Amino acid sequence: MAVDKDLMELDLYGLLGVGEKASEKEVKKAYRQKALTCHPDKNPDNPRAAEVFHQLSQALAVLTDAAARAAYDKVRKAKKQAAERTQKLDEKRKKVKLDLEAREREAQTRDSEEEEIRITRTLEQEIIRLREEGSRQLEEQQRLIREQIQLERQQRNQVGNGAEGQITPKLKLKWKCRKEDETGGGYSKEVLLRILQKYGDVMNLLISSRKAGSAVVEFATVKAAEMALKNEVGLTDNPLKISWLEGQPRNNPSHVLSDSGGQHRTSQASVVSERDYESLVMMRMRQAAERQKLIAQLKQEDEEESHT
Repeated sequence: MAVDKDLMELDLYGLLGVGEKASEKEVKKAYRQKALTCHPDKNPDNPRAAEVFHQLSQALAVLTDAAARAAYDKVRKAKKQAAERTQKLDEKRKKVKLDLEAREREAQTRDSEEEEIRITRTLEQEIIRLREEGSRQLEEQQRLIREQIQLERQQRNQVGNGAEGQITPKLKLKWKCRKEDETGGGYSKEVLLRILQKYGDVMNLLISSRKAGSAVVEFATVKAAEMALKNEVGLTDNPLKISWLEGQPRNNPSHVLSDSGGQHRTSQASVVSERDYESLVMMRMRQAAERQKLIAQLKQEDEEESHT
């Protein structure tokens, strides 16, 4: 595998903004900070974001591997020394140099160049090894970057959802039930779940053990709770009374949808479009069919129990 020649010219420490004696922990921390600012997902309009992110990844791979870092430091040191030697030579000194000194300098230069070539090849071999074996350090840090970006997105979404995203909606359910009624007035936990889950995900359902005919349901979304509040009446022979307990939208006044006669009432008249009205009618037709099916199932279970 060929080595990226551009990497040989990069100042990896400067790219990450750390010193030559930076610890592995400091290198990783600097990588995360830099990578977060130039990640392609956060800079979709910057065509160089992917290139810079790639260079940062290469810098992390080299500087967190002991052998590769040692080879890179040797190359860096050799280039620095060569630059210092060149800087010290001025025109006046060059003119007075004898041929012997010139030959010696050329010999030293050849030796330096050969040494630089040798250690450069060592660095190239270490980089090839890292690419062939896969850098666990790089993969781990990039995984942390992805997780942090995902967390930031989730936090932005939660802020965008406002107060509704902070408190899960809860409704209070009531129905007629005598304390000695073992059937719970026809409402077991399974029956209530079947009735309520058609509006959305039910996170929790708690039937009161102290007060007969009382329960609390927690929905995953406010929309599901509102739909249940507006449309559900429960069993025909024992209607439900449903009211807000927690998580009610501020612009939606509390109201009870079902009374003992099965009639609906609201504390505020609602105006719906023709399409909303048709959707509501279809939902109530499905509810009626589901209630009839549930009643038939309960009767069948009662008959089976009476025959056993």
